[in-house]
Amino acid sequence: MDLHYSDEDLAFRDQVRAFLDSHLPKDLQAKVLKHLRLSKDDFVRWHRILAERGWVAPGWPAEFGGPGWTPLQRHIFEEECARAGTPRIMPFGIDMVAPVIMAFGSQQQKDYFLPRILSCEDWWCQGYSEPGAGSDLASLKTTAVRATDAEGEHYIVNGQKTWTTLAQHADMIFCLVRTDTSVRKQEGISFLLVDMHAPGVTVRPIIMLDEDHEVNEVFFDNVRVPLANLVGEENRGWTYAKYLLGHERTGIAAVGRSKRELAFLKRLARREQKNGRPLLEDPLFAAKVAELEIELMALEMTVLRVLAKAGKAPGPEASVLKVRGTDIQQALTELMLEAAGPMALPFDAAYLEGEHAHSSGGDDDAAPLASYYFNYRKTSIYGGSNEIQRGIITQMILGL
Repeated sequence: MDLHYSDEDLAFRDQVRAFLDSHLPKDLQAKVLKHLRLSKDDFVRWHRILAERGWVAPGWPAEFGGPGWTPLQRHIFEEECARAGTPRIMPFGIDMVAPVIMAFGSQQQKDYFLPRILSCEDWWCQGYSEPGAGSDLASLKTTAVRATDAEGEHYIVNGQKTWTTLAQHADMIFCLVRTDTSVRKQEGISFLLVDMHAPGVTVRPIIMLDEDHEVNEVFFDNVRVPLANLVGEENRGWTYAKYLLGHERTGIAAVGRSKRELAFLKRLARREQKNGRPLLEDPLFAAKVAELEIELMALEMTVLRVLAKAGKAPGPEASVLKVRGTDIQQALTELMLEAAGPMALPFDAAYLEGEHAHSSGGDDDAAPLASYYFNYRKTSIYGGSNEIQRGIITQMILGL
């Protein structure tokens, strides 16, 4: 593909920049650029601003309410949003379950769920991982058993999901459940859409090292799910799960955000140190930054090549993007800590909440970095651990 921007692409970039300059709330921008925590209201507010413009689902075709952009336009939009410092659009609805519903769902599911995802009327979360079924996802034990009563056919769901991101906010969860125990484990899994407000659903928080409540355990105790909420065919859920994970892994690369964080790292490292010289003038540190920047440029070219496969679902190359993208993200946070030095040590939860921003160490740039560093240790695990991704690359791409 041609990796140079055409005049039309440059005009589109200018259009996006003008929109972000005029519509991105300054308080949201400040939170993002200062690495502060965002609330559900923050995410929903930005989602609805984009939805009103018709830009909240860059990858959706026009027939489902998307803008119908080219792969390069989607890349430009995501890069400009990252550069400007917008909140992320939560991927669970827009980028994960929606493509599955579009590809495999019934017309009723498309008509009902897709507009609610666009409007953010429903906040979604992902019910994949379980205790004992993380990287070996096909070992999941949550069951869904068909039952019939006066109200018709439905499933009764029992089991547990864990590490469920932002489930405390969710209205719906897309779940992998076991519907047949007599066949090979990958062949007995189905894909269900479950109401998080249904009787029998319990959410229990997992509080992380930085005192944030980002992930949860979700328990299902005889939860009744309408048969109409089965996506596709029963026992074909593993196929749909792999389709979804391809979209998730492509998005995890997050090139635009890494480019923004690289600029932040350089600014941090240009500050004068106690010896009177900026750390970026140290040859060893400068070499680390330069190597990381080269890796990021190579990743961006690879992302563009994958996106150029217009109309095709992401294949095993998504695993390459996931591995390299998360490696780069983690390396960035490591160099940020190195650049901040001792000023990254103080931890102040009140500062991270952003209500009355202050830092116990007196350095607003450095105050959130320890929390940021620890949070990014998980990126090489979620979406399928990087070890699993390397196995996929070895088998599916290298043919070994």
